[in-house]
Amino acid sequence: MKSAVEVKEAVRALKEGGVIACPTEAVWGLSCDPDNDEALAHLMRMKERDPAKGVILVAANIQQFQPWLNQLPLALHAPLAASWPGPNTWLVPDNGRSHGLVRGAHQSVALRVTDHPLMKALCEAFGGPLVSTSANRAGDPPAMSADEVASIFGEEVAAILAGELGGNAKPSTIKDLVTGKVMRS
Repeated sequence: MKSAVEVKEAVRALKEGGVIACPTEAVWGLSCDPDNDEALAHLMRMKERDPAKGVILVAANIQQFQPWLNQLPLALHAPLAASWPGPNTWLVPDNGRSHGLVRGAHQSVALRVTDHPLMKALCEAFGGPLVSTSANRAGDPPAMSADEVASIFGEEVAAILAGELGGNAKPSTIKDLVTGKVMRS
């Protein structure tokens, strides 16, 4: 089994185009560079995920999302600022910044500022947002430990970040920023 790595090694794997596994607030996740075509395609193959679904981006702070928010009306910034960091993912109108595999078939991109200390440190060390999607094959329950990730994905993951889950009982709430509609509670 792959041995767990620290943030520096995980960032190196990300910069080399790898998909890594990391603990998040509620479940183990898979992360990659949201601008790397090959990493995104590999992630979709690993998960056997329909590319039309898109994936969530996580960041260490709201400033890391500025390229995705720069055309957003000022009034729509308030709900983001009020709910981050935390377990709140917002569907934000795409301004053309998002990769097609991140956005999927949607006109919005899913963004969350994490409050998980290790994910925050990873995004800071990487220098920007990362893809964060549950570590599982499509339709299966998400992995809840590094050992589960290793047994599901084996050598498909470039690295497994050493750490613990954040203690949330369920994945983040997903809301549409424009309509306020709750997509996942």
